Amino acid sequence: MLIQKFTTLFKDVTRQGTKIPKEEYLTHGKNIIIDQGQDIIAGYTNCEDGIFKKIPAIVFGDHTRIIKYVDTPFFLGADGVKVLKCTDKNANYRYLYYALKNAHIPNTGYNRHFKWLKEITINYSDKNRQNDIVNILDKLEYIIKMKSQELDKFDELIKARFVEMFGDPEIKNKDKSLKKLCDICLVNPDKRKDPRLTNNDLEVSFVPMSAVSENGDIDTTNIKLYSEVRKGFTYFSSNDVLFAKITPCMENGKGAIAQNLKNDIGFGSTEFHVLRPLENLSNPYWLYVLTTFDSFRKVAEINMTGSAGQKRVPVKFLENYKVNIPPLSLQNEFANFVQQVDKSKVAVQKSLDETQKLFDSLMQEYFG
Repeated sequence: MLIQKFTTLFKDVTRQGTKIPKEEYLTHGKNIIIDQGQDIIAGYTNCEDGIFKKIPAIVFGDHTRIIKYVDTPFFLGADGVKVLKCTDKNANYRYLYYALKNAHIPNTGYNRHFKWLKEITINYSDKNRQNDIVNILDKLEYIIKMKSQELDKFDELIKARFVEMFGDPEIKNKDKSLKKLCDICLVNPDKRKDPRLTNNDLEVSFVPMSAVSENGDIDTTNIKLYSEVRKGFTYFSSNDVLFAKITPCMENGKGAIAQNLKNDIGFGSTEFHVLRPLENLSNPYWLYVLTTFDSFRKVAEINMTGSAGQKRVPVKFLENYKVNIPPLSLQNEFANFVQQVDKSKVAVQKSLDETQKLFDSLMQEYFG
């Protein structure tokens, strides 16, 4: 096995492709657009001139550090995309894709990361060994993909049930006779009104942005003293709904119901808005699922303020967003349905976690 420098194995061919501005992305079209976002395909275009045809290729997100393997002619997305070709014409690009995914590239925020990628080295096996490794990792990645899609189907089921019971939020929001969110929940409740917060030695859960996923999962195992978090962090309590307000976390769908908090109290990132259901008016499950709809997030995105990379959803948007307020009994019925679906999700998630653990261990074995 050879240890090869990145700069020896790869060349940057980004300039050979044509970039499509984000505002020109189509939902359907002749050719795909690849950018630095999480989705493999960011959008489509009907353009023909300038398409990148030298496939396969590796795409690196300069801001996001996301690695993609692309084997279909494509156009480049907006700023922050690097297209890489290997200097070895016989290279297995799937092997290179896995090697780069395993590389440690420090997260320096919304900055350029290509300079760090250029510093790495790669375990470069012979062609037969590369093929064997790719065969194993591809099979595991496929299993992970299928299990992830199964979890997505559960989320789609929950949203379908929501629409069945309460109607489409996008359509309902256009009715001017509806109530505002601030009529059924407290937006960013004041911790000074919480009588429990009198003891500086009180243990509470601490939830950074990284502890909340795009599918509603939340890690509340990080415990801190109240004295450590009382200033400079967002306060919330059990059954509050967390809503990521900053780009790209908001657009990616980060949010969760705050559950399993130490002493039923949490503090976390200042980039969360908090929605607290009002007793006898709203249920946290109904409120949370409402905020997960693409239609809700798209309107939130339109109302963002601030500069690029630091745009945030203002609190006034949440307070003034109009909704149809269903009877609490119906909201509770919906919550029971969600909890039953969540039980099924737990079993799939456990299997997914075990497969991911195996995949990660093999990646470490193969690439160090």
